[in-house]
Amino acid sequence: MTGGRPIRTTVTSYDVARLAGVSQSAVSRCFKPGASVAPAKRDRIMAVARELGYAPNAIAQSLITKRSGLVAVLISNLTNLYYPEVLAEMSRRLDARGMRVLLFALQAESDVDAMLAEVWRYRVDGIIAAARLLPAQVAAIAERGLPLVLYNRISEGDPVPSVCCDSVAGETLLIDRLVAAGHRRFGIVAGPADSYVSNERVGAASARLARHGLEPLVVPGQFDHDSGRAGLEQLLALSNGALDALVAANDLMAIGAIEAARARGLDVPGDLSVVGFDGVGPAGWDSFRVTTIRQPVQRMTEAAVALLAERIEDPDLPPERRLFAGEFLPGNSARIEAGTL
Repeated sequence: MTGGRPIRTTVTSYDVARLAGVSQSAVSRCFKPGASVAPAKRDRIMAVARELGYAPNAIAQSLITKRSGLVAVLISNLTNLYYPEVLAEMSRRLDARGMRVLLFALQAESDVDAMLAEVWRYRVDGIIAAARLLPAQVAAIAERGLPLVLYNRISEGDPVPSVCCDSVAGETLLIDRLVAAGHRRFGIVAGPADSYVSNERVGAASARLARHGLEPLVVPGQFDHDSGRAGLEQLLALSNGALDALVAANDLMAIGAIEAARARGLDVPGDLSVVGFDGVGPAGWDSFRVTTIRQPVQRMTEAAVALLAERIEDPDLPPERRLFAGEFLPGNSARIEAGTL
């Protein structure tokens, strides 16, 4: 006792091993995900660990293994409802492999340089980037020997392991079905100008409309609800109200556009069809039922984590790109014939 308080001592794995009657290596294996320990021995070790209040020291372990168990995850624009879902799923899958997320949230994809300067301050085992990286930034990561996986984007320079939803196929399907149902006057609400995902989706939708001999009006947005509302107002003004289909670069902007249309007395989809992209939870609510493309989040995050883990173990593995098809969700927000291809 010192000053009326008990002196705290650090409990080590050797203390647990001594009381449980096992080796220190057995205690270490018990706390390593996937390690093999006999059930009876594991139960005995865990009971002693609980009794002593023991927990492994992550810093000490990293000094031994030369790995921190930390993965830097770069995500931009957390106002996009899709990204929190991705982050939760990614955290779960990394946790299952004994790794933890160190989150770096960017206000804009153009802020990557400043964020990487922060990443260098930590001892991470690898990086998963759901943000646009320039070739020089990819090279800086490679110079530090850090495995990198791109999420929902591809490298603009040398090949980098990546996981993507096929946005081109998804936008093509949406445009073809809208055109087949008779829509001719199109407006597009884009995401941020520096967003790879937005640029790919808007480019794919515009290119497909051009194949049909149609030219859309395009206005900027920010992947959020308010810019969806503002986007519809801008498109109606630019078209003098002659708009019969709105393509939003994500679901949240589609929801904003639907609410703005209803506030103007327009029927969705009777007067105006609205489509989105991502398949986030609120898009499926009865009050919206957005016609959209749902990204396979579980499969994509599983692939991203697997690609990174493989390259942490073997840095010499070649780059690999995994492309996933999205699922068409017809919803109630667009006039689309169910049988149209």
